[in-house]
Amino acid sequence: MKISDITPFIGAEFTGFTYEDFEQQEVLDQLIDHLQQRELVVVRGIDLTPRQQIDLAKRIGNPVPFLITKYRHAEFSEIMISSNEVKNNKPIGVARVGNFWHQDSSFVANPAAYTMLHGVNVPQSSGHTLFASAVDVYERLPEEWKEKIAGRTAWHTVAKRLRIRDEHVGLSVAELQALIDIDHPRVEHPVVPRDRFTERPYLYGAPEYMHSVVGFDANENEAYFATIDELIQDPKNVYTHRWTPNDLVVWKTATTFHVATAVEPGVSRTVHRVSIEAVDQ
Repeated sequence: MKISDITPFIGAEFTGFTYEDFEQQEVLDQLIDHLQQRELVVVRGIDLTPRQQIDLAKRIGNPVPFLITKYRHAEFSEIMISSNEVKNNKPIGVARVGNFWHQDSSFVANPAAYTMLHGVNVPQSSGHTLFASAVDVYERLPEEWKEKIAGRTAWHTVAKRLRIRDEHVGLSVAELQALIDIDHPRVEHPVVPRDRFTERPYLYGAPEYMHSVVGFDANENEAYFATIDELIQDPKNVYTHRWTPNDLVVWKTATTFHVATAVEPGVSRTVHRVSIEAVDQ
């Protein structure tokens, strides 16, 4: 068994571990400690049943049922199936999800603290997941911007990325926007919170899930979004996770930016996702 840092700025990798190893409290404590300190943990090639994934998630926090029932696992409502596979002429999961830089569910008032993915059927040539540390992004932010955003809050919204559903057909753009505002009202979060475990400041909010920084005019918001987009996507500060079979990936939702890349045509991919609330959330 081996534990090593993945990059200087994010991630710890556990190799040679089994589910039974994590039933030992001292081993689980190592995973949780690295998760808190390194934002992201990759457990390579750990064979898990859906029940074992849920049981492991319960040892980290409180797994929550996925909101959209048709994408839930048939036996475990806490598992969302992300998949481009089709069985009996029906998709077994949602085929395209998270294909833009974001922090999970920042558009809700109290996002779950952790996200856990298990690679059930993963290609190694495409469908990678890219990660960046929100702590690192804030550290690299120019001082002039740090001064501008100090003490500010921002409005977060799902409006830019809400999926159009059958019931939206026939609505005008104005009607759809009004419905979004009702069903998914904007929420306000600090722009620079501090991590409750490490006390390190980090940048909260990616442009695709943000409306505006409170107090900024349109030009300032545009300039700010362009600046942080460039920092988040800087290749020198991005970890590309190339999936191998049965990888388990867990991250802190607040301090981890990430994006899913495309799967090449004709290649199948299925991942099981669990959102985990902190025990005191």
